[in-house]
Amino acid sequence: MSVLAAPDASAASTPDFSPEGIAARARLIREPVHVVSGPDGRELGLATGPAPTGTVLGTLPPLYPEWLGGRTFCEAHGVRFPYVAGEMANGIATTRMVSAMAHAEMLGFFGAGGLDYAEVERAVHGLTDELRSRPNWGVNLIHSPAEPELEFRVAKLLLAREVPRISASAFMELTPAVVLCSARGLRRGADGRIVRGTRMLAKVSRPEVAERFLSPAPAALLDRLVTEGELTRQEAELAALVPVAEDITVEADSGGHTDNRPLSVLLPRIAALRDTVCRRYGYRRAVGIGAAGGLGTPDAVAAAFALGASYVVVGSVNQTATEAGLSDEAKAMLCEADIADVAMAPAADMFELGVRLQVLSRGTLFARRAGRLHAAYRAHGSLEEIPPAVRATIEREVLGASFDEVWRRTVAFWERRDPAEITRAASDPKHRMALVFRWYLGSSSRWAITGEPSRRADYQIWCGPAMGAFNRWAAGTFLAEPANRSVVQIALNLLEGAAVLTRAHQLRTYGVPLPSGASLHTPCALA
Repeated sequence: MSVLAAPDASAASTPDFSPEGIAARARLIREPVHVVSGPDGRELGLATGPAPTGTVLGTLPPLYPEWLGGRTFCEAHGVRFPYVAGEMANGIATTRMVSAMAHAEMLGFFGAGGLDYAEVERAVHGLTDELRSRPNWGVNLIHSPAEPELEFRVAKLLLAREVPRISASAFMELTPAVVLCSARGLRRGADGRIVRGTRMLAKVSRPEVAERFLSPAPAALLDRLVTEGELTRQEAELAALVPVAEDITVEADSGGHTDNRPLSVLLPRIAALRDTVCRRYGYRRAVGIGAAGGLGTPDAVAAAFALGASYVVVGSVNQTATEAGLSDEAKAMLCEADIADVAMAPAADMFELGVRLQVLSRGTLFARRAGRLHAAYRAHGSLEEIPPAVRATIEREVLGASFDEVWRRTVAFWERRDPAEITRAASDPKHRMALVFRWYLGSSSRWAITGEPSRRADYQIWCGPAMGAFNRWAAGTFLAEPANRSVVQIALNLLEGAAVLTRAHQLRTYGVPLPSGASLHTPCALA
């Protein structure tokens, strides 16, 4: 990995007590660094390279970005770096992104959420054809309470195509689909240990959900899958001895689906729960804990590792990457965001449940307009009950079409995807209203992906405060140029910066007077 210019290592063994020299040597993370005292015994400085003459108070070994987090994660997933490019729904996390991460010895997930089965199938086939021999890639399985059949079909597809890693997200309860992905292919190895066919990373933001994934699968669900012929009895028996997921990704204040909880509170809570549950069941293999949400700068990544994360998952900032499946217009809007340019809005996939997600507010009216739709849904039992004046405003200012026209488009969509939704709407006026309003929420994401110019004010772009922090960090640097923002360059620079910051914190514990520049990494081209 190439890094910023630094002092010549051959001359670096001479102690330096100047602020500039201390900062430069602190950034030489791949060299041993020695904390030395001056002649009076009070002044502290740094030397790198061979141990210098004089009083050496302590020595720190080399530090590489690869060594942050947990080595066991890298070994388990066949990666060099403890870093994951998280799934972004509707294919925004593209197959190109997954492929780039796999070849860079990191882990990436395709964003299958929100896509129809045929789109997921094409992506999975393409990835398996290209990356079949690699273990370090995967596909998202998103909880779809409104479409359980689709969720189950996608699960079976991922297993049939032997996708090596699955990221389970947005689950509130365990479903047959997620348990099937966890249990299918379980067997005993030659040493007697239980071996998994597919490894699951479960993204959670609540302790009660984390506990479900940390525990063995419920017997009722396992028995059901055995009865239906989806699991063998042996697989079910082994599933009762291991956690549903062997990696738990703790998701804090992220773009998209989020509970807006701070990582510094949530991760230690779930890590302690992990330890309790693992002791309860006597697992022979440790369950890894990762961090996601709010990770847009080296400071945030370093803090996640300091909290005990074995790996980090970076998501929404990758929407500006060259490989991301988002329009140039939407990417440009994200690049202008600051940390306060976000809002909460109704989620299309869980609209009736009142679930909200975090989106960009700068340059788009989506959050406000989607909120008006949900307010109308809560206040009325059907489209016909909405007062004419309110209806006219919604049609003109939000939908851009009449209720009748939107319903025709909605019918055409669900006839292809799941005709049962239309049948249900025929006897349930409130569900019909929900489908009409969900048309806007679903379309707004597609408009951002395709760059529909006439609906720019309606773009739904998932975004958290981390996007603004990333923009401020990248401003005026190599990563400010859109053409340089590959998913791999974003990853390498975040990790490099996190390692520099970690070294600075180590030196601070020795009392070394570190200037601010000692912990700064300016984004640059890395390899």
